[in-house]
Amino acid sequence: MKPSELVDYFAYFLTMEGDEAVATTAAIDECFRACDLSPPKNISAYLSGALRGKKAKFVKVDGGYRLQRTYRDTIASSLGLQTSIIQTSAELRKLEARLPSGAEKGFLKELIDCFEIGASRAAIVMCWILVLDHLYDYVLKHHRSAFDAVLAKNTDKRVRVTKIQTRDDFSDIPEGKFIEFLRSAGIVSNDIRKVLDEKLGIRNSSAHPSSVAIKPSKVVEFVDDLLENVVLKYPI
Repeated sequence: MKPSELVDYFAYFLTMEGDEAVATTAAIDECFRACDLSPPKNISAYLSGALRGKKAKFVKVDGGYRLQRTYRDTIASSLGLQTSIIQTSAELRKLEARLPSGAEKGFLKELIDCFEIGASRAAIVMCWILVLDHLYDYVLKHHRSAFDAVLAKNTDKRVRVTKIQTRDDFSDIPEGKFIEFLRSAGIVSNDIRKVLDEKLGIRNSSAHPSSVAIKPSKVVEFVDDLLENVVLKYPI
């Protein structure tokens, strides 16, 4: 490729495959050097020039540059990433087929729809909602007494309920404490508690504006892990 083309692909690498919110002249320069290539002297001028015209490649944002969405998709396609997304979507659809018909299956279908159009954060947030909803129903049906026994011993003032009488009572328990109570009551194993704690952190990062990149592979791992180890492992 010409140096100018490499600038575009390095910008893609930094913002889509790496953890950078923006591509900067210095970061692109370092990409050339990391590949044992002499960086062009006019990277800054090239980026500025690529902001204008009908075929603009970049947009200027705070701290640097990002690729125009349509051009970004062109690069992704050239790298074969669309094929990867189709394959990972198929993996999620297999999970959908394993759920019994009902509200959960319909919710999972919409979750996967979000993933397939690139709404990775929405997919993660929806998956977490699905899992919590499932666990609430699971506790109510199978382990209400054990959960209430642990809840009665709670001293954390953030928990505003002492006994589960209706499903809405779960909303008075912070999600992190809910996971803790599940483990203390022996409803889930310690390994599952670790999975839930880890995924809660990812959900928190995804549910708020941030520079954290949510790659398709992370969404698939998130959904697969929670469905396999929680929803399918603890049937209602």
